[in-house]
Formats: sequence, structure tokens, C-alpha cells
Amino acid sequence: METRLLGPEAVEAAADYAAVVEAVGDAFAADARGDARMPAKSYVDLPQYSGDFRSMPGYLDARGGDGDGDRGGWDAAAVKWVNVHPDNPGEHDLPTVMGTVIYSDPETAVPLALMDGTELTRRRTGAAAAVATRYLAVEDATSMGIVGAGVQSYAQLEAVSRVRPVEEVVVADRNEGKVEAFAEHFGDRFAVRGGSIEEAAACDVLSTVTPVEEPIVHSVGERTHVNAIGADAAGKHEIADEILRHAKIVVDDYEQCTHSGEINVPWSAGLLDDDDIHAELGEVVVGERPGREAGDGVTVFDSTGLAIQDVAAAHVVYERASEEGLGEPFELVDTDVV
Repeated sequence: METRLLGPEAVEAAADYAAVVEAVGDAFAADARGDARMPAKSYVDLPQYSGDFRSMPGYLDARGGDGDGDRGGWDAAAVKWVNVHPDNPGEHDLPTVMGTVIYSDPETAVPLALMDGTELTRRRTGAAAAVATRYLAVEDATSMGIVGAGVQSYAQLEAVSRVRPVEEVVVADRNEGKVEAFAEHFGDRFAVRGGSIEEAAACDVLSTVTPVEEPIVHSVGERTHVNAIGADAAGKHEIADEILRHAKIVVDDYEQCTHSGEINVPWSAGLLDDDDIHAELGEVVVGERPGREAGDGVTVFDSTGLAIQDVAAAHVVYERASEEGLGEPFELVDTDVV
């Protein structure tokens, strides 16, 4: 059986944002139902290079029900090998985050695809924020603030605009060139302008996508929904503790978020505890816990990134690439040897 090689252009062509948002929503639901297998993310720290590698394997059964193989739907398995090297852009002209995904047939274990995980990671991260926004933001959210105008900011707007009627976008970044590039990219679709962090944080939806270790968001709107994306390691922290203490907090994964998500710093300091976590996102998706309710003020989604998101996005990419003949098929495994 052939394996499909899918580079960045093929992944970008196949990873339709709307489809990835739906698949990632299915992944959170499968996790909440107990239909996912997701070992803890493992780290290989490389302090001598100011970076690390992470391995993220997962399996999810998005068919629902009791495990009957005739239910329809889909199931999938994959593993992502990804890095975070913050010095890459400045010192090596390379992205901070790069990844490779092996997407496998869960029934036979045949590797169906080897694909670029960098663009896939960007899109599934945006999709997770969109799923959270669907359940936690006000229905009539038309304004979106973004703090940090790097590559993930593009995915945030693309994905969130699939679930809310975004019209106005305020982007805050110290690099004016990045803000101008963002505005030029989206200017024909949204009313985009640069602004302060305070202006961005006053919008209906706010996505923060920075690697800071000291909070930079100290105030938000009365009903703002915050997608806290930047914290992905212990010590990172974008949102002021006072905001978190009074917000309805939904996490993607309890263990990951308390260890390395947006809440990890106030959690370790004893400022937040279990009573401050409203739910995991999967519980909200399947209706076990409520999303936004009448009278809710600020809501926060703490996103650390889960392997099942990668599995879901890889499923979308592989299926569409196969249908449209994208990528290059090659023989990776000799299936004639038994």
C-alpha cells in the first residue's frame, strides 16, 4: 500500500479551515466520551539550543456510540514530532515551530501519509480556538482582538471567523511591520487596524498568541471571550491573574494546562485551584457542562494543544488529499513481506 507524501503546499490546500474546525470539535467530543487514546506529551529538552522536541501520539474514534464498527463516521491514528526553538527566526531564518506527522490506518497500522506538521499545527490550533469560541463567546461577537501578529494570528482569525460574524479586527504587536502585513493580508475581508493591547482586549473575542512569561493583558471587556494560546510550557503566562480568578475557565486538558498552560503560573502559586476550572472543552462540546450562560462575563479557553487535534486535522488533510490527488504517493513500507 502506498504512503502519501504531503508537503506544506499540499497540507495547506487540503486543510480547509471549516472542515478542520468540525473535525477538531469531533475530537474533543470523542475525548469526552472516552473514545480517544492520548498518552501524555513527552518532551526532549535541549537547553544548549534553547529549544525542545515534543512527541504527540494519539488515536480517536469519532464514530460515537458503543464501539460498533458499522456506526459510520471515522477513526484515525497519528503521531506528531514537533519542536519549539524560539531562536530559529532570528538566528537561522527558520520557523520557531516545525513538525512532521505520520498518519496511520488504525486497523492495519499502515502509514497512510507522511505530512508537514507545521501548517497542520497552525490550523488545528486555530480550530481549537474556534471550537471554544463557538461555545463560550457571545453569539453576536463581531469584533476580534489579537495580541501577537505572528503566523498563528492568521490561523486564529481564519478559524474564529468560521464560527462568529467577525467584522472588526484589532491587532496589537510591537512590530509594526507584522501588523501592516496582517492588515494587508486580511484588509479585503475584515476592517483590520493596529492598536494597543488594551484596545484588542476590549473586543468580543480575544486571542493571545505570544510566548511571554509575564502577563501583558491586564484588562478585557465585560463579556470578552479569551483564547489563551501562547502558553505552552511551564512559566509562560499572558493573562493577568486577576482576570483569570474572575473568569469562567475552560481548559483543553486538565493535566497539560495545570502544568504548562495559561493557568500554570497562578496554579503553582495557589491562586487557582480545581474550583476555578469550569470544564474541559470536550465536556462542553458534548453537553456535560454548559458553555456560555446568561449572566456570564469573561470566559477563558486555556489551549495547550492536544494530539487528538493533530489526528483530526491529519484525517481531514489525508481524506481531501486522496480525493484530489494531492501530494506524492510512494512506497514506504514493503507490504509484500509478512
